[in-house]
Amino acid sequence: MPLSYPRPHRPNPARRLAAAVTTALLAAGVLVGCSGDDGPQRTVDAFLAGWRSGDLQAVGLIDPLGSKLPSADVAREIKDLSGELASTPPKLTRRGEPKITKDIATTTVQVEWTLPGQTRWAYDREVRLAHGDDDQWQVIWEPKVVHEQLTKGDRLALRRDPGARAAVLDNAGKPLVTPRPVVRVGVQPNGVTDLKKLVKDLDAAFKAIRPALVPGVDLADLPDRVAKAEPGAFVEVVSLREEAYRQIKPRIYDLPGTKFISDKIDLAPTREFARALLGTVDQAQADDLAAHPDRYVVGDLVGHGGLQGRYDERLRGGPGLTVVVERPAEGGKLEPTGAELFRREPQPGQALKTTLDVAVQNSADGALRAEPRRSALVAIRISDGAVLAAANGPGPAGENLAFDAQVPPGSTFKMVSTLGLLDRGAVTLDGPVDCKKTFTVDGRSFKNSDNFELGSVPFRTDFAKSCNTAFAALAPKLGGDGLAAAGRSLGLEGQWDLGTDAFTGKVSTGGSLAEQAAASFGQGTTLVSPLAMAGATAAVARGRFEQPKLLIDPAPAKPAPAGEQLKPESVKALRTMMREVVTAGTGSALKDVPGEVYGKTGTAEYDDNPAHTHAWFVGWRGDVAFAVFVEKGGASTASAVPIAERFLRALPTP
Repeated sequence: MPLSYPRPHRPNPARRLAAAVTTALLAAGVLVGCSGDDGPQRTVDAFLAGWRSGDLQAVGLIDPLGSKLPSADVAREIKDLSGELASTPPKLTRRGEPKITKDIATTTVQVEWTLPGQTRWAYDREVRLAHGDDDQWQVIWEPKVVHEQLTKGDRLALRRDPGARAAVLDNAGKPLVTPRPVVRVGVQPNGVTDLKKLVKDLDAAFKAIRPALVPGVDLADLPDRVAKAEPGAFVEVVSLREEAYRQIKPRIYDLPGTKFISDKIDLAPTREFARALLGTVDQAQADDLAAHPDRYVVGDLVGHGGLQGRYDERLRGGPGLTVVVERPAEGGKLEPTGAELFRREPQPGQALKTTLDVAVQNSADGALRAEPRRSALVAIRISDGAVLAAANGPGPAGENLAFDAQVPPGSTFKMVSTLGLLDRGAVTLDGPVDCKKTFTVDGRSFKNSDNFELGSVPFRTDFAKSCNTAFAALAPKLGGDGLAAAGRSLGLEGQWDLGTDAFTGKVSTGGSLAEQAAASFGQGTTLVSPLAMAGATAAVARGRFEQPKLLIDPAPAKPAPAGEQLKPESVKALRTMMREVVTAGTGSALKDVPGEVYGKTGTAEYDDNPAHTHAWFVGWRGDVAFAVFVEKGGASTASAVPIAERFLRALPTP
């Protein structure tokens, strides 16, 4: 019998039950139609709510032929059809009022899925309803309600295409990391004759590589992986740069069971090349997947540490997403049908442009290569403050002593205290200052390295020979905050924005007379990093502080403002003294290095044992200022100065 709409309200028990369901849906925040209790919109809204919740008990369901369907079966089929999207049900919105023709109503529903990366996929579907003999509207269920291209047994699946990872660029705009040849070293289980011996031999060979692999190759799980692998499988152990592989090829090539595959991997110019500053790019690790399940999947490349980690999202870009249809094949395995329902193209990453100079960085890395202790070297272009190199010697992977170390500067800080003394007119180049064997302040005795004394000599000689007692005696002329003021004029303690973390120093201020005496030659509570000292040295060479720069694009938002011009007469005298350190002082090992080298040595006690010292050298030649630090390096002339010499000899002569 034809249906007229709307019909007059006729209360009955079934309708009271439906009203209760509607009330519950409203309480749950579901949009429910309100134009007539008998209208199909109420059933549509209940169906949409049940679709999202997985509970369709409040809805009558029939197939296209009119046969009743169990609500649990339909709920299960919706979940199955949703496939990989089932864990994030779509937002469902009824568009307008249903259109009724006789006993059939049709309504439009917007289906809006939120895909990984907050990608929106929305489309409209039609939901049909039939008016039953029991005076209730029933949803006509079929798979195409979910999507028009779905049929029974289909599944929605996601295909993810990573975007092209962008490069970190040098100061010439060329990628620092490019495809470079490697050899993948592995084991084939059915070729192994003695697994225990193989592991021992591989371990010894890997440990013989120089410079040492950081981190080392962990073979602890190799026996278990070999035992579980197929007999003819390639069980990868490590990928080695060609130059590292060649070192140990004679030791491992003929070991029973070893296999080798030549490949190319995106790598920096050398294994050491600014490794702590740049970071690494590796396949997503378990903690990456756990922390960002919506961002990474197994197999993704992820930046770890350094610039690669800090700017991972920028560099990696956005993955492409494709929603496809899968269907069970013979044996029940799901296979793609070839249908693509939605596609978002991958977005390539954006490059980082740095100020790093490949030649200078290679020189810095090479200078530290023979140093077994933790060490660092930072080089800065004086003319514009560009960081040309940030090198780190042996140490934990990712440790950036060059930027992060917080250590006493020792006698390199005489550069800062001398500037303060010159600014105050407390000393002159040739004015006599006594260099005693010892000098006592408030019961604390200060001495010079190897207990030397010079007597009354020109101040320039005290500086060149690095006389601690002379500076301890001059400390009162700086006043309580004079040293800190001089340090700040060179950028120390500043709020620098390089686009990565860096320690800019903490200069002793105030304190007892003994503390002021110690601070005058870089002891006491003063702490610096190699970057901070390289920046201060560049400021002396330049005549004005300018914050070191590392990133060109994206440029840091809040770099520190440039400092005021330093007093020309003070800077001129200080430069003269720093040249004499090399020509006639503690840095004389550098006097035959090509070009005019300026500098200051430093030996810094780091605990209560005077024999425990860090070694420093800061200086410049031409347009390159630099700082060398060697942890527990002893005398600077035995460790830091030779590193500085290797660095300068490797650089082109200005």
